This record gives sequence, structure tokens and C-alpha cells, in this order.
Amino acid sequence: MSTNEEPGFVTPAPRKRRRWVGWLVLVLVLALGAGGAAAWRLGLVDGLVGDALRPGSSGSPSVSATPEALGVTAPPAPSAAAVAEADPTDGVAIRSARVRAALAKDLADPALGRHVVVRAAALDDAGATYAFGDGPLIPASTTKLLTTTAALQVLGPDHVFTTKVVQGARRHQVVLVGGGDPYLMSKPLTPEEQAASYPPRADVVTLARQTAGALRADGVRRVSVTFDDSLFPGPAFNPHWEASYRTDEVIAPITALWVDEGRPASGFGRVPDPSARAARVFATALAKQGITVAGTPVHANARAGATELAAVQSAPLEEIVQRVLDVSDNEAAEVLAHQVGLATVGEATFDGGVRGVEQTLRRLGVPLAGARLFDGSGLSREDRLDPDTLLAVLRVAADPDTPELRSVVTGLPVAGFTGSLAYRFGDAAAAGRGVVRAKTGTLTGVHGLAGLVTDSSGGPVVFVAVADDVAVVDTLAARDALDRIAADLAACACTRPTS
Repeated sequence: MSTNEEPGFVTPAPRKRRRWVGWLVLVLVLALGAGGAAAWRLGLVDGLVGDALRPGSSGSPSVSATPEALGVTAPPAPSAAAVAEADPTDGVAIRSARVRAALAKDLADPALGRHVVVRAAALDDAGATYAFGDGPLIPASTTKLLTTTAALQVLGPDHVFTTKVVQGARRHQVVLVGGGDPYLMSKPLTPEEQAASYPPRADVVTLARQTAGALRADGVRRVSVTFDDSLFPGPAFNPHWEASYRTDEVIAPITALWVDEGRPASGFGRVPDPSARAARVFATALAKQGITVAGTPVHANARAGATELAAVQSAPLEEIVQRVLDVSDNEAAEVLAHQVGLATVGEATFDGGVRGVEQTLRRLGVPLAGARLFDGSGLSREDRLDPDTLLAVLRVAADPDTPELRSVVTGLPVAGFTGSLAYRFGDAAAAGRGVVRAKTGTLTGVHGLAGLVTDSSGGPVVFVAVADDVAVVDTLAARDALDRIAADLAACACTRPTS
């Protein structure tokens, strides 16, 4: 394979035979899952089909089974914990020449396409950074590393989101007020579901029970229900996303009030008005508690200082962050970005979220030169990041001096065991199982990993590997090549002590 004048761009070798094999494998994989046709048109976007295709899943993308519930054996100690608990103060430096030799074969895989960017460095930023290819790159879902880091820094790991019911303008009116809880549910989880899911979730049935109790105590037996989702003023759909994301129900309209992340009762697709559906579900639950509900819920902003009748709270933010990163949850990431925008620039919108995230990261010392961001999930193909930005975010999150950011590291999927990496790192990349933790990034033609790995000499390494010009037919081959690259780092004695 030859390399042209522009670093990071390679001329692919002939791939006629691999092309028809790739088409066949990809079509067979997608045919196995519900929603396969839509996923094929959209190109295996992170967060779209992972839960639906996962064995043992409840069928609802809002409930994710734990590795133990899926029959997955946890990685052996201490290797599973080594990356998450790596101490940057140990003092190691990267051996760039060894990294270059370790990665050479897999970086030459033509399935990776013509633009491949790889960075690897010691976690403590000692010495040189190994670099292959030039940025900027399309970050896809690795963008969630930025969003979750900013959310934890601004709001704090213990922050919770509250959904409440307040007294309306009249005595016999109640207002359901959305607080931007990304995981509010339409009903309580069963004990079995709760044991197999993470994190815990609030629900509107419990909220209705509390509300009914407050109403009965006040002698009220009949109410009308209104709903207030004004915390997020809109737009609900990002203009920098592909139009098909709306028509093919790839992502729900982003609102401050929804249940089941804007999905219908079936768990598949998205509803056109998540706030209205949440209010209807709440009203139905209220009626089942013996309160007569007049009419259909309508939109109405709550009055300032209105009396609170009931409230439910989300899990702590640190647990939400772990979930968002583990399964690459697009909707929840956008909600968190809106919350960052509200807390920093006073604007809970897509634009406000981006400005808030960037402002927060700059304060943390993360370089953003060349960054162009339009969302919090990475769904926009217009997003651009320098790989050094991703390295810096991971370093900040792993820094002992910022313990409030730790769940960004602990939330990263473990290769071969959890989340979006549970069924990756096959035999050819077995060296990475249990010792690579990385955020995936996937759009049509874009595949990436950004995370941490412990090399064979025990040194903690931060890395980014992204290919963002991959032919669709090479989707699976490119993904496997990236897994091998991460595994190459795990198998390499690529670090040395600095003291």
C-alpha cells in the first residue's frame, strides 16, 4: 500500500473479493435485528440498535441489561480495573517507535479507508505523543466524552433532575413540569428489570401515586392535567442533523419532558411529541389512582412559585453519565448538553449546549483549536475535532485532581465485556479484552475508538483511533481493524518509566 503526500491518507489496495463478502456479512447481521432496514439506510449509528440486538434485553432501549444478566463473565482482576484505576502519577512515557512498529500492520488495512487518525500517549502526558495521520476528524459518538465531562464539571456528580407536579392556575388543575430527566420512565421497573438495569429510574406512575395522595388530602377528586416542558425552549430537532434522522425516527425530539426517551410503548421508533405522550401517560396513571381526569392534557406553563404536589428524582448524574457512555445513548447525551447550556450560558438549546460544553472544557484546560461542534451526541456529520482534544478530555477525566469526573473513565465500555464493546474484540483482538476501555464513535463511513489501555508493561496509555472515510461495504472490516489497533497497544511494551 502506498502513502500519498498528505499524511493520514492512504491509497487502498484492490478489494473486490472483500467487497462482496462485506456486503453479504453486513446484510446478514442487520437482517437479524428488529429495525434492520432502517439501520441499514442510516449506517449503524452508535446508540441506534445496540440494545435491541442485545441478547437478554428487555426489548426497550431504555432498559439495558448488566453483563452478569447477559451471562457475560466479568474481566479478571486486576486487569479489568487496571485501566480505570490507573494512577497518572506513576510516571511513564510512550515509546513512539515501538507503537509505530506494533500498529504498522493493522494501520495498513485498506478497509480503514483514506483518512485514518491515530494518537497514543502516556496518560500523564510525559514525553512525546505517537501520531499517525492528520486531523481534524469526524468524532461521531466520541463527542459524548466532551458532553459528559462538561456536565459533571458544571453540575457535579451528585446532581439529580427533578420531575414534579404543581398546582395549576385553578384548584382543580395540575401541571406536570419537566426537569430534563433523560431516563424518566412510563412505569416502574419490575424487580427483575431493576436488577438487570442501570442506573435506577424515576417514573410517572410513582409520580401519579404521590399526586393522587396530595389531591385526596386536599379533598380534590377531579382535575385537568396540563404539562410544562419550557425548560428546553427548542428547537427540538437539530438543523445540523441528517433529515432522515427525523423521518426514520432515529432520535426523539429533544424536550425537557418525556418518558422512555421519547419512544412509544413498543420500544421501537420515536413519538412525534414526547412531552404530550408523557402527560397522557401521567394522566392515565392518575386516573388509575381514583382521580377523575377531565379532557386531554394540554400545554401550559406553570406559574412561578406554584405549590408543589409531588416530585420524583433521577439517579445521580455520575450514574447517568456511565449509562450514556456505556451504550452510547444519543438522546440522553443531548439532554445533558442542554443542561450544561442552561447552567453555563442560560440557554438550554443545541447551540447553548455546545457553547456551554466548550466554555467548560476550556476552563479545564482542554485545547479546542479547530473544533466545530453542533451537538452533544456526535450525530452531526458536520462536527470536527482535533484528536488531541479527545486525548486531553480523557486525561482530565482520569486526573486524580478531578475526582468529580471519574465516571467518564469508569463509564467507558470494557472491550469484550460491556456496553457498545460487549461483542467486539474477537480472537484477532483478544489481547485487548478487559484491558481496553474506550468510547465508540460510529456513523455511516465513520468508525472510531477513544479511551485508555494498559500496555503489556503495565503502563497506562490514552489513545484515539478514528477512520472517517470508510466505504460502507468495509464497515465490519474497519471496525475489526480498529479493535486490533487497540489490542496492539495492549500487547505492546510501549511505555517506559520516567523515574
